[in-house]
Amino acid sequence: MVETSTPTRNTPYTVRTAEGRPAILEPDHPAPADPAAWAAEHRAFLRAAVAEHGALLVRGLGLRDAPAVGRVARELLDEVVTEREGFAARRMLADGVYSSSEWPADQPMCMHHELSYAREVPGTLLFACLTAPASGGVTGLADAHEVLRALDPALVARFEREGWLLDRNYTDTVGVGLSASFGSADRADVEAYCADRGIEAVWQGNGDLRTRQRAEAVLTHPGTGRPGWFNQIAFLNEWTLDPVIREYLKFEFGEDGLPFNSRYGGGGALDEDTVLAINAVYEQHTLREPWRPGDLMIVDNLRMAHSREPYEGEREIAVVLGDPVARPGRA
Repeated sequence: MVETSTPTRNTPYTVRTAEGRPAILEPDHPAPADPAAWAAEHRAFLRAAVAEHGALLVRGLGLRDAPAVGRVARELLDEVVTEREGFAARRMLADGVYSSSEWPADQPMCMHHELSYAREVPGTLLFACLTAPASGGVTGLADAHEVLRALDPALVARFEREGWLLDRNYTDTVGVGLSASFGSADRADVEAYCADRGIEAVWQGNGDLRTRQRAEAVLTHPGTGRPGWFNQIAFLNEWTLDPVIREYLKFEFGEDGLPFNSRYGGGGALDEDTVLAINAVYEQHTLREPWRPGDLMIVDNLRMAHSREPYEGEREIAVVLGDPVARPGRA
């Protein structure tokens, strides 16, 4: 493990980095009696470390419950965000604090940037480990700048020209409901929300809603000035789904009835090899560190994609979305 210089002065802490692992801060003293007060005292240092490394795993804070995570979040973030347009259900654990997305424990959640298809994107994510799994369950990270450099230039060029599309189907039986996604199940409210954000919305004869939204696939980071592969093209695509689940959903809801699916911005379908190639590049650039109870991970969502690997045992990761960034849509 190689120690790096701290990004600010007048602090006793050193951020450590090593190949294949995220930047880690592990104070050599007992957990603070008040983690929120500690976070407030060291806010500038912590945020500078995230700006330098893209993410920072802070050990030894002793975070044990969601309200404590919420207090820390209010000290570290400029603004806490209420999630809208999420692709998987969450539970509300405390004010502004969610559970991690509900996803089968034996299935991976592939690399993605949170809400990268939305007009307003959380700039910062907090993950806090309340219960570490018996095995697996790592929240992997990948630098969007490096991923973009490693992808096939022809593929990148097409997505830069066209952007990407996200198709979604809202039903009563699968996926996230209207209230969780749009803040209301009232048809007029949903239509107004979608119109304001450039989301095409079509009501089906059975009352279900089908939407399509467009977004850029590459984002220039406002802090680094460097372009990055910022999207959920591979994760929210049918070829990333477990084959058994994919075929069941298509049988039940039809070829165009999947809860979500991504496309080229011009409407063309992605083939399996393309999706696998994107995920392979992510794998080559993944940083991993097993969770320990009480850990806090601060992530620059504009720069770092994140994933969740399969796990065994109980796992409780509290999540806070913050520091919203408005980004233009693609007409």
